[in-house]
Amino acid sequence: MDQKQNIVRKPSYYIKKRLFANKPAVFGLFVIIFACIVAVLGYLIMPDSTPGANDGAIQVQKQPPIFRTYFLKQRRNIEIPSQNIFKTMLFGKESEFVITPIKSFTVNGFNLDYIPDGRIQIPEKEPIITIVEHIKKGKSNYTGYDTLQNYKYENDKVYFISDSGKEMSYSQTELKEKLISAHIEQKTFLLGTDKAGRDLLSRLIFGTRISLGIGLISVIISLFVGVSIGAIGGFFGGYTDKFVMWLMTVVWSIPGIMLVIAISLALQSKGIWVAFVAVGLTTWVEIARVVRGQILSIKEKTYVEAAKALGLPTSRIILRHILPNLMGPIIVIATSNFASAILTEAGLSFLGLGVQPPTPSWGMMVNEGFHSMAMLSNSWHLIVMPSLAISVLVLSFNLFGNGLRDAYDPQSATKW
Repeated sequence: MDQKQNIVRKPSYYIKKRLFANKPAVFGLFVIIFACIVAVLGYLIMPDSTPGANDGAIQVQKQPPIFRTYFLKQRRNIEIPSQNIFKTMLFGKESEFVITPIKSFTVNGFNLDYIPDGRIQIPEKEPIITIVEHIKKGKSNYTGYDTLQNYKYENDKVYFISDSGKEMSYSQTELKEKLISAHIEQKTFLLGTDKAGRDLLSRLIFGTRISLGIGLISVIISLFVGVSIGAIGGFFGGYTDKFVMWLMTVVWSIPGIMLVIAISLALQSKGIWVAFVAVGLTTWVEIARVVRGQILSIKEKTYVEAAKALGLPTSRIILRHILPNLMGPIIVIATSNFASAILTEAGLSFLGLGVQPPTPSWGMMVNEGFHSMAMLSNSWHLIVMPSLAISVLVLSFNLFGNGLRDAYDPQSATKW
């Protein structure tokens, strides 16, 4: 019993203990981990795994959640190259089919009679063989085929020239079975569709990757800039410190979103990489301010004076002896900046200065929903769903950041 009481534990043990005792912080951490898993898996868990989740049908645009319809999947006359699971997870895979939403269908011999979904519901007829197979284009060496189409009907079979140049055939029964099993699909859109008839859930999942990616890169940029400037100002002092303080005051006085817009316009470009740089260059001030203040007090410590007396290089003293003691405050601020970066990116995309279509971004999706509401009153889900995703993720980072702050500094702990 006495031995247990005499055990000396590392400070990290008590930090973890206080952190995991904070239920809101644990909830925030759980949501962040879940969002990271969703972002990494990406296309593997998206109902629409085409690049950018951009496979839609305008006939079913702006449909509400739990919308269900049939799709006719017609083969595209192009070859889709095979790829491994990791490439699919990162970049998605082009669809082999052209999709057409249909209200109802009937198999009539070798033809499919169907009524398209949407506003114009005019019955249409399509040869089943052109739906289920790649038909060779142009003239073939086989006799008995029309020069404009390389398929023909004889008795109870359809003969066709495949894209590889081989003559093949299906019976009427085989053709119908292949059509029903592989080319007619009932699909449910859990969160509805957007203005282009694309799956909203898939685009929200991809938007998670965009938001977390921009948040991560922006935080890395802000950490590099903020820690460097703050460390230089705090360690060297004098005119260097005065210049750093003047620079931080100027940047701090400019509203963040205005500074981001100015940087975007100065770079004369739009897109994801501009959002990375613009958001990162506007969130470094708080990091620099905290690092400068901490270094002003730490540099007077005995071990720093001893390092100077030994003649160690300034860069080594800062990197090896001072900055490791600032990891707690830096992690807390980085977590807060992560949430700010997600909000700023959403604002940029809403204004059209961030991620550009057709790449999904939560801010851009809110903008699309806002414009859709003016034309269709039941498009509420186009605004609510991405707004809810932004709110939950930002709240989670703030809760986790508050938990880290309380874990590193028990005296400031909030009583829940």
